[in-house]
Amino acid sequence: MQHSLFTPNSSYLGPHGDPPLSRTGFILLSVAMALFTGPAILLNATVIIVSLMHKQLRQPLNYALVNMAVADLGTAMTGGLLSVVNNAQGYFSLGRTGCVMEGFAVSLFGITSLCTVALIAVERMFVICKPLGQLTFQKKHALRGIALSWLWSLTWNVPPLLGWGRYELEGVGTSCAPDWHSREPHVVSYILCYFALCFALPFAVILMSYTKLLWTLHQVTKMACVEGGAVAKAEMRVAAMVIVMVLTFMLNWLPYASLSMIVVFNPQVEINPLVATMPVYLAKSSTVYNPIIYIYCNKQFRKYAVPFLLCGKKLWPEDEEASESATIVELTSNKVLPA
Repeated sequence: MQHSLFTPNSSYLGPHGDPPLSRTGFILLSVAMALFTGPAILLNATVIIVSLMHKQLRQPLNYALVNMAVADLGTAMTGGLLSVVNNAQGYFSLGRTGCVMEGFAVSLFGITSLCTVALIAVERMFVICKPLGQLTFQKKHALRGIALSWLWSLTWNVPPLLGWGRYELEGVGTSCAPDWHSREPHVVSYILCYFALCFALPFAVILMSYTKLLWTLHQVTKMACVEGGAVAKAEMRVAAMVIVMVLTFMLNWLPYASLSMIVVFNPQVEINPLVATMPVYLAKSSTVYNPIIYIYCNKQFRKYAVPFLLCGKKLWPEDEEASESATIVELTSNKVLPA
């Protein structure tokens, strides 16, 4: 499906020549996106700032968390803010060049964030399960993983700029992304590769890494005899957090990936523009969920980030329950954990 004109709603008219949404509908979409984008910018920027302020946070195991905050901030600043503005106007106002630039930027940051989630899973699996023996996770390993996440994303988001694939308007016509609708062979082949290598592969890595991690924790729990079942309780806390991570990943990305594949394999299917827009915004909403789940649930980051957000006020006592990272380390060391 070619979109050659970029005047208000010109590429997204209904069967009777009407805009895909009423003026009120566009305003509501703009408000909804603002509710996600504002907190996403604030939370991710806070993570980056406190990491620069406090040397204690600049550890190899935290590099990926900061990298995810950078990528999510980039997504919020490009796709999020532009979606707010364009929906408020009711059309995409930046022209063909702006569409390509927005599609590339949002896709680059989004896939980097997605790959970083997989990197975090791999890091945790290597630190806990030690598949390579007593190899210590060091700064060089963290930096290589981060570089790989950006390089992988860049590798698969540049081709549309060079003619393999294409960035086009999507949903109600107020944002841009890789073109899922075209039946041209070079576009379809790109989308299939994009889906397999930028969604299915990271998802498989996440599942395998966390499955291995949970199995290791379970084995440690079976061997440990601790009064009051503290080890078993710690294992359940870690398992619960892993389940939340995986489910959140699926909630954010599976609808978008599934809808895209439906359109690719069944080009005759008719999807309401508003229905097509919802998965896009759901994927973009991960920019606010990620820092909450991965970072603000980490005691080490929370210790500095929350007071920064609240102008010095602390919500938790210093002797609060250990974070999930400390819990994992103590579990695998067969140490007695606090109940």
